Amino acid sequence: MKKTLALGVIASLAIALSGCTDSEATPSPSSTDSDLRPVRVAALPITETAALWGGIAAGIFERHGLAVEVLPAQGGAYAIPAMINGDIEFAVGQPFGPFRADLQDLGVVMIGNYASSYADGEDINAVVASATSGITRPAELAGRKVSVNSLGAAGDVTIMAAVEADGGDPSTIEFVEVPFPDVPAQLEAGNIDAGWVPEPFVTALKSRGDTLIVYPYQATIPGLPTLVTFTTTALIEKDADLVADFAAAMEETLEWAQNPANEAAVRQAIKDNLELPEAVADTVRLPEFGWELDRASLEELAELAVKYGVLDRLPNFDRLIQQH
Repeated sequence: MKKTLALGVIASLAIALSGCTDSEATPSPSSTDSDLRPVRVAALPITETAALWGGIAAGIFERHGLAVEVLPAQGGAYAIPAMINGDIEFAVGQPFGPFRADLQDLGVVMIGNYASSYADGEDINAVVASATSGITRPAELAGRKVSVNSLGAAGDVTIMAAVEADGGDPSTIEFVEVPFPDVPAQLEAGNIDAGWVPEPFVTALKSRGDTLIVYPYQATIPGLPTLVTFTTTALIEKDADLVADFAAAMEETLEWAQNPANEAAVRQAIKDNLELPEAVADTVRLPEFGWELDRASLEELAELAVKYGVLDRLPNFDRLIQQH
């Protein structure tokens, strides 16, 4: 697998401390700052984060005694140094950040799921090719330049598996690292042939005429966890009550977000926190939200990563998964 430098400038720790909105950081008038324990959570600025934003706006975290500030991160792996340093307490991101942290014995643990892909039908992330690339199926991604938001993570691993299953040579794909919001422009400029993106970018790219090639998660491990919630063993040992309260609030939030009765509130959270056309925010595909970790799917993902040389060995899942 070829890897090139990232397109665009990506900081070594892509967490913007000033990037949260008032709704993400400010408790409601019914509470005072002294009543609530501050909690900082790193999360991608994508539609999936609407569950977290919506849960905060609905007062779920306040009811558990927490004032949550959401800090945008390019990916879970970028949040881990800040977490270990104590700059943040929790993160929501792809599983590969925790996978690699466990291989380095950094004391990072998964305490819950967050969002999962769909086992069938339209999924919430996809590889979309430029309309001018001529690519129409996964095998044709071989030998082409394909973007992912983080090299050596679930995106390129599942893309390689989908290409191999379709008869292509996954070792010839040239993966480049491009933040999700930059993919449309990079496709249009011809700097990449295809990009792996979540919503709302799948819908936006299809709408402008680009070609949906494959839902790689669905083609590889249907129902695969797309985002998990993690923290450090140091925080668990230092403040077990905080971790337990945050986990309880997250579980309640994800149940709230998955309830069809609350869909309008979840979509309002998208409008409040992402600059999207209202029509996109109202129709964009949302993931399956849920707190229970699917260990079998995560183990299968790690096994594929070892097969394709993305990981040199399997994480210690008995240590890594600490469901709260």
